[in-house]
Amino acid sequence: MAAEIPFTAPDLISPICDRSPTASPDGDNPGASGENARMVKPRFSPLTVSATPRSKENTNSASFDGICNSTLRSGHTWKKQLIENGGPRRSPRTAASLPELSSEKKRSSMSADLPTSERLRDFSGSKLKKNSSSSLKNLERVNGSTRFIGEPVLDEEARRRWPHHYVRQGAKHISWNSTDIFDDEDEIILNVKCHYLQANVAGYVFNLGDCAYVKSQKGKSDYVGRILEFFETTEGEYYFTVQWFFRAEDTVMKDQARCHDKKRLFYSDLRNDNLLNCIVSKVKVEQVAQSVELKCRPTPSYYFYYDMKYSVDYSTFQTIESSESGEKSDLSSSCSEADPFSGIQMNTLKKPTIINSNSAKAELSLLDLYSGCGGMSTGLCLGAKAAGIKLVTKWSVDLDEAACQSLKLNHPEVQVRNEKVDDFLELLKEWSNICRQYASSAGKSCKMNSMSTRLNESHLKTCDESSSKEYEVLKLVDICYGDPTESGKHGLKFKVRWKGYDSSEDTWEPLENLSNCKDRIKDFVREGISSKILPLPGDVDFICGGPPCQGISGLNRFRNADAPLDDERNRQIVVFMDTVQFLKPKYVLMENVVDILKFAKATLGRYALSRLIGMNYQARLGIMAASCYGLPQFRLRVFLWGCHPNEKLPQFPLPNHETILKNGSSVEFERNLVGYDEGQPRTLEKALALEDILSDLPPVSNTEDREEMPYMKDPQTDFQRFIRRPRFEDSGSVTSTNSILYDHRPLPLGEDDYLRVCKIPHRKGANFKDLPGVIIGADKKARLDPSMKRILLPSGRPLVPNYSINYWNAKALRSFARLWWDEVVSTVLTFPDTHFQAVLHPEQDRLLTIRETARLQGFPDYYRFCGTFRERYRQLGNAVAVPVARVLGYALGLACMRQSGDGPLMTLPPKFAFSDTVEQPSSSSGIQEGSS
Repeated sequence: MAAEIPFTAPDLISPICDRSPTASPDGDNPGASGENARMVKPRFSPLTVSATPRSKENTNSASFDGICNSTLRSGHTWKKQLIENGGPRRSPRTAASLPELSSEKKRSSMSADLPTSERLRDFSGSKLKKNSSSSLKNLERVNGSTRFIGEPVLDEEARRRWPHHYVRQGAKHISWNSTDIFDDEDEIILNVKCHYLQANVAGYVFNLGDCAYVKSQKGKSDYVGRILEFFETTEGEYYFTVQWFFRAEDTVMKDQARCHDKKRLFYSDLRNDNLLNCIVSKVKVEQVAQSVELKCRPTPSYYFYYDMKYSVDYSTFQTIESSESGEKSDLSSSCSEADPFSGIQMNTLKKPTIINSNSAKAELSLLDLYSGCGGMSTGLCLGAKAAGIKLVTKWSVDLDEAACQSLKLNHPEVQVRNEKVDDFLELLKEWSNICRQYASSAGKSCKMNSMSTRLNESHLKTCDESSSKEYEVLKLVDICYGDPTESGKHGLKFKVRWKGYDSSEDTWEPLENLSNCKDRIKDFVREGISSKILPLPGDVDFICGGPPCQGISGLNRFRNADAPLDDERNRQIVVFMDTVQFLKPKYVLMENVVDILKFAKATLGRYALSRLIGMNYQARLGIMAASCYGLPQFRLRVFLWGCHPNEKLPQFPLPNHETILKNGSSVEFERNLVGYDEGQPRTLEKALALEDILSDLPPVSNTEDREEMPYMKDPQTDFQRFIRRPRFEDSGSVTSTNSILYDHRPLPLGEDDYLRVCKIPHRKGANFKDLPGVIIGADKKARLDPSMKRILLPSGRPLVPNYSINYWNAKALRSFARLWWDEVVSTVLTFPDTHFQAVLHPEQDRLLTIRETARLQGFPDYYRFCGTFRERYRQLGNAVAVPVARVLGYALGLACMRQSGDGPLMTLPPKFAFSDTVEQPSSSSGIQEGSS
């Protein structure tokens, strides 16, 4: 199943807003997915990927790239078909109008090849012709030396325990996970004669609940599954029903799981019927309790073990819930009462700690890595607050100085560090060592990693013993790891305040230069631990961040598609996970562009998942569109949740707004697109357009230079009322609004571009093709009018620039293009370039202002930005949309209080997008369990 995002009319989509196949400055490159167009064969047909709309009828269908059924406001349906591998990929809903596909083209999945009923019959050499009676010879070949033991289960008892095999009297097959048959793989056998409790296969006696090796493809390891049923058909064939375990490399992690323990399996709900002679032998599988430890668990050499459940939907790896008695209700087979767990040994998981929103422990500390100007952490904290949890950003790290200044301006309480995250991680390790050495002096008990320290107490003396020196250390005021003075020496440095000098004379000194200042270091450590100047392992509850992966940008012509993790520009995703591994937070949220699931067979996305699972974190991956949560900007982004095994894994919030379709996600990961099942009831707000968010802002000129100005108009929409609310601390409703507008000024256009923009008509769809001297041919390509002398600007340059004519083979619609009031923006980028983007105001001859761009990203109007024009636009283009972070923060809050469901999706409260007060669910109200 793939997500159905509620779409509105495509006639609202401005062609000038569509992103080109070339990459954008923020690395979002929709054209980078060509090499991922092919899909691997499925392990189970119930796992196969469908079209963008999620459909229960579509569960067994193939992967459909680009067939999107979008509900129009007019009530009609818009269908778009893309051709891949020589033919259209189809959905059962559109099958009647499309040519028949071969069985092989129908089957595709996000997981590696796993056994289907059809394949296993092929492996055993026993596939019989359908609708024909099996001869005795055929039965001997089918059943081999296998046999059932004992008397059949009484018919009435069998129908009670295994009703799914008796639901359609007279039928032979139905799909396991679908009401309609799309393919003949993974069918439930219905011509069942009777059930048994035991079977003999290859000399082994199997009971229901035993685990077994099952035949696989030649050259591959045998599959592992748990036996749920034994039954004989009316044609005399012997079958068993198996519930499968996944090896790590068979999950979405694929080749990125190569470093995982080969004995580790992942439990799943996936099952199918197979011929009895596919069983090879018995195998023991042990369930172990999860913990965030890196040590390999001690298990016998012939054992497999599992501690998580895997679901292909939203690439979910999740703790298997257990009761306090240790019985596994979700592992129990309703069809087995005779020792159902004889092949599985189980250990009870620890009971998790539940956060009470009314207690002092309801506060969670947040570390924002690659924080930029703070969009992600701001939205997360606002959302958690709506759920009743106090999430507090304690630390942030970013290399962009202007972005750090913006975050500090808006969140002065945050410890903002302007440095590389690589250096920050090394600093944390050094700080951990120093604190461990001085922990007793500071009166704190800290948990540290066992690492060699750079401090040697035998060489440390007090500053009093060096009074003869010209300069005396008054105190230490800061600490870093790196080379802040650009001396060429990288390492641990302290910022020193010298006696008799003010802060302007502070200097950075390496540790070795302070060998006689033991007391000063001790004082600094004591104060640092008390104020939590830096986090220690266990101090951080939540880490969020969007590590940049510039090596996958389409602007880079030398991308390393064979080994993207070897590219230094992609290394930050490794550093992010290294930081998680060191600090071991309870929760993790990583954001990134969709290209991490497109480029190089999704290596970077799989790596991130693999690292979390390798650290024994639960994980869940989703793709969310900002326009689904109350913005006129499509902006598709990937989000990866992670959390401790004893915590509740946060869900993904379902859309609360209709949306206008822009570029799609990776074909293989369409199942991760957050959306509703087709036909599922929903209550959605109308999609927002530019007019909904900009109509209350005063007009400004191309050269506007005021940092502050009055609004001039009252808010006219719910969005405007919400975005103009003042900053507040209490959870009460807000009725007043700010009276001062900040940052409402555009990047001034150059003289030539300004003259060109002044000649672009103030109407929908206007662009460079409306300039004098341009004609459009029958092929829809723009050309210079040969009958007209080329118009020159006062600078001597042509009015119609060559780059506009040549861009996109003369078919581009975005050069000098105006946005319009009923349109949306595809993605806010890091720089507004009118030469190749649609970024002109609908009715004013200028670019969108900083404030207008901030509103497109959902930043409150009280949020201010620092730096030059370019630096401020870059901060906004790199930010996570605040409303998206806010709904994720709400989901986190519910998970912390264990008020969320077990499924991957949840439903937001009514009017959540533009309300500060949210009705709290009493238990699980408003929560969609969602099948995994």
